[in-house]
Amino acid sequence: MSAGLRFTGRSRDLGGGFAVRRYLPDAKRRSVGPFVFFDHFGPVVRRPEDNFDVRPHPHVGLATVTYLFEGCIEHRDSLGSVQRIEPGAINWMNAGSGIVHSERAPAELRSQAHTLHGLQLWVALPRSEEDSAPSFVHTAAADLPTVAVGGAHIRVLVGEAFGARSPVRSYSQTLYLDVQADAGSRLALPASAQERAIFTLGEGVLVDGEPLSSDTLDVLESQGAIEISAPVGARYLIIGGEPLDGPRTIWWNFVATSHERIEAAKQRWREQRFGKVPGDEEFIPLPP
Repeated sequence: MSAGLRFTGRSRDLGGGFAVRRYLPDAKRRSVGPFVFFDHFGPVVRRPEDNFDVRPHPHVGLATVTYLFEGCIEHRDSLGSVQRIEPGAINWMNAGSGIVHSERAPAELRSQAHTLHGLQLWVALPRSEEDSAPSFVHTAAADLPTVAVGGAHIRVLVGEAFGARSPVRSYSQTLYLDVQADAGSRLALPASAQERAIFTLGEGVLVDGEPLSSDTLDVLESQGAIEISAPVGARYLIIGGEPLDGPRTIWWNFVATSHERIEAAKQRWREQRFGKVPGDEEFIPLPP
């Protein structure tokens, strides 16, 4: 049996009625490889009266990985980065020692209804990179390789698979694939010592012949080879990588290897000693 723990996600309101489904962390599973956070949002129609903007907020000790299927988000951060996040691109923001960013609808879309659909994942940085300098790197959709295997069309977003390597730099062995599978396709994943999980988007699939329902995260139990088949066609994501180099504490938007680091980040935010996002300087107090 390859299937392990399966999660259907928990609804979370990020503010203004913008709901996401959160799959990681969970009481039964805190991480998969370096991934410690997995949010799926949409598809949802954002109307002019909706307030789905994510106001400036801080991060430490992690990298955010944003990937859209539909819509557009404008990213701004305390480094001065301004980037339109569009479908198919990978946006990797290394918080390291500390960064502040906001995610809002671009100005030209604010007056019209549009669909928003995507994923935001967090990668816990290795201990050696917790205090690294913050950075933001945008990799355009056209720069991410695609390979076809057994009727499955695989975009290699992060890491290496099936002879293709993503240009996205990660800080540990990381795997992130977007698979569009034709009806009747079969994809054989080779054996791996890495932790792995499959997230179905829309139609379900079969994992070694066992049904995996739509919108479910399946953390694979086996490190052996497995087969993912899509009788009627499907889209699914594969995430994973080498296990974390120790436990992590997550509090609000902070990830750290110790409680003391979390407390230090909280104090910095209270005292507004993180950087500011140029032109977007709202301040959100620490939650209770």
